[in-house]
Amino acid sequence: MTKRVAIASLGGTITMTSDSQGAGVSPTLRASEMIAGVPGLEDIAILTTETLETLPGASLDFEYVHKALVWADNMIRKGHDGVVISQGTDTLEETAYLFELYWNHPEPLVVTGAMRAPQTLGSDGPANLLAAVTVARDQESRNRGVLVVMNDEIHSATRVRKIRSSGTNAFCSPSFGVLGYVEEGNVVFGNEARRPDPLAYPDSFQRRRVALLETHLGDRGEVLGLTLDAGFDGVVLSGFGVGHVSNELSQVVSRATQVLPVVLTTRTGSGTIYSRTYAFAGSERDLLERGVISGGWLDSRKACILLTALIDGGRDLKEIRQEFKLRGNGFGRTAIS
Repeated sequence: MTKRVAIASLGGTITMTSDSQGAGVSPTLRASEMIAGVPGLEDIAILTTETLETLPGASLDFEYVHKALVWADNMIRKGHDGVVISQGTDTLEETAYLFELYWNHPEPLVVTGAMRAPQTLGSDGPANLLAAVTVARDQESRNRGVLVVMNDEIHSATRVRKIRSSGTNAFCSPSFGVLGYVEEGNVVFGNEARRPDPLAYPDSFQRRRVALLETHLGDRGEVLGLTLDAGFDGVVLSGFGVGHVSNELSQVVSRATQVLPVVLTTRTGSGTIYSRTYAFAGSERDLLERGVISGGWLDSRKACILLTALIDGGRDLKEIRQEFKLRGNGFGRTAIS
């Protein structure tokens, strides 16, 4: 039976063109125009296309993601076997994880994009779209949640990161590796990501303010102090190594944890936060005793998305700790049948 796949476009490099040679590109193509240049795409699935936005990835926000989530949910309820959302790669690792937190269908939601515009020699958009639809229609993709497909690699939305500013190999999953590959039109999974139950489906997203702060040499905590004074709803603190900050910054952390949730992650981009190895002022053990929440294996960008979603959902501090313990450590996979 021929599978049905719905494709939506939010814009991004995959849709960007220019009017003249050498001019800068910007989002112009609609979803139907975007897929028109992909040979063989309509041979593998019955396609439905929709243009949700024509924006660069840097201009997306929670409201646009909610709109896309509602669209994807409707497409599955109308009988599609999978959905593909294309967008700019600047924020792809964040939006994909936001989708993942709420996606409550066994059918796959696949996010893709391009690193080279359609007019560029060697444009990767057509190949990424073909691979994304191939994954979205495949039976083996079910119950795996939200997947990111770039450069013929299949990533978990929870793990994937953009680790290079340019080039078709810009995305990877540093700590645990990719889930699988698309080879000769076949989907091959060799890895698995545990999925906790999805969060309650949101009616909308409120404008919660969560600050993402990365520590650095000589950081005395002034920026964290300014963040507290500015009335933010939460903070993700990206620390050194396995979760360390300076002694001076740790003093400000003590003040911060009294008024808002502070999540600790590592600025390295891979690995986890420790809990008991170091004991100096500003160490992971010291910060946990001061009240910070461990982000576990989540990188700082994913932690920022999760904390925003939890605050938006009205979770209290105890519930936020529980969710980070569950999702930061990847335990508790529950398949949606």
